[in-house]
Amino acid sequence: MPSDESYTLEEITTLIRAFVIERNWESFQKPSALAVSAAIEMGELLEKFQWLTTDKISDLLKNSEYREGLADELSDVMIYLLRIFDTTGINPTNAIIQKMKKNELKYPVEEKGNPRKNSPM
Repeated sequence: MPSDESYTLEEITTLIRAFVIERNWESFQKPSALAVSAAIEMGELLEKFQWLTTDKISDLLKNSEYREGLADELSDVMIYLLRIFDTTGINPTNAIIQKMKKNELKYPVEEKGNPRKNSPM
């Protein structure tokens, strides 16, 4: 088994899928339910930043307990997103690469520093 830092996105997806299968959760994890769950987890992630100034967030990021909680919420969102990729048969690596290629065309480097109404992310 690779070290934690060397897992590929595909290996992480396989790890998550195995976790779900071992618990017999496949019937509950349809794309729409997973999208709802990802949105709920995103709300929990947003709570980590609610009402905080940029300076306060910078200070909190030095706190290991805050960082661990933030990492947990980020992971929850990512896990649900990877499950959506997996249950829809969309390869996340390929999808992200293709989307970045589209973003390169939509937001050429020559226009850097020129924010547009529609953000690429």
